[in-house]
Amino acid sequence: MNNLIETLKTTGNLTDSQLQTLLETNAYDAELRKAADAVRREHYGTDVYIRGLIEFTNYCKNDCLYCGIRRSNRCAERYRLTKEEILECCKEGYALGFRTFVLQGGEDPYFTDERLCDIVASIRKGYPDCAITLSVGEKPRESYQSYFDAGADRYLLRHETATPEHYSRLHPSELTFAQRRKCLFDLKEIGFQVGAGFMVGSPYQTTEHIIADLRFLQELKPDMIGIGPFLSHKDTPLRDYPNGELELVLRILGILRLMHPKVLLPATTALGTMHPQGRELGLQTGANVVMPNLSPQSVRKKYMLYDNKISTGEESAQSVRNLTEKVASAGFRVVTARGDAKTAAGRTAKPF
Repeated sequence: MNNLIETLKTTGNLTDSQLQTLLETNAYDAELRKAADAVRREHYGTDVYIRGLIEFTNYCKNDCLYCGIRRSNRCAERYRLTKEEILECCKEGYALGFRTFVLQGGEDPYFTDERLCDIVASIRKGYPDCAITLSVGEKPRESYQSYFDAGADRYLLRHETATPEHYSRLHPSELTFAQRRKCLFDLKEIGFQVGAGFMVGSPYQTTEHIIADLRFLQELKPDMIGIGPFLSHKDTPLRDYPNGELELVLRILGILRLMHPKVLLPATTALGTMHPQGRELGLQTGANVVMPNLSPQSVRKKYMLYDNKISTGEESAQSVRNLTEKVASAGFRVVTARGDAKTAAGRTAKPF
């Protein structure tokens, strides 16, 4: 048992059959968690990076079968934040100590390249010491270049699943894995720090699909990997499918930490939604990022990608003190600054 974990820890890789063994049994979970925690402490100590999430629009032109803000969902209460509201979120976040802002939204045609670049440039001008992360989906390469030139330096785009056939069962026909892959490599070539990731336990997913995801991430070498459980939404075609399993998410977090020792690995909101201590368990299994919500209180419940999403209390940036205490109870320490973090080993790692 220990040999399999030790091999993954020392080489960062296993064969497909070894990965299958690790993924399909809980016999390795305790050792995997211990090894993943040791590796994250080696590179990051006990630091947990806090990123301020601003969900600025829930309009989306896409119709992904699992997503609560898909265009066909007539029950969604739509909203868009104004530029002034977004800047106010940044002002509030900066006062709380945040030095990374993550602007996330659906693929909303209202936010043209010109509008997005204006918002990014304004944030860059007002907060030159902060990192600006965008998460607004698939765009032409020239759009990504314009965001980068305006001052954005990080981009999150989960690949969702690296198996084309599986991808097609979760998305409408106009969306393809080939295009998603192209977008991710375009972002890397432009110079963005890139985040990718996938859903765990999504409908039709098999162990082979998960292994394909792990192989794709080895090829892409992203700066951040965001995974979380599939959580159904009552107003989507996939509403009757079961949610992903916490144990499998944690198992994959541990594998990813050993495969990518220096990657930034969030303990996601979805983990906190599916289990009261989900994010703490994630942190104890190699994760080292959390993203509290800086969005105005009035819209948090409207950005509902899945049912029962946590949107108040410790998920909100205003309660960062409570979140800090909760992170500390799990054995870690919150770091809100953008700057490089000195690790326990004396190395320097650049937070996402």
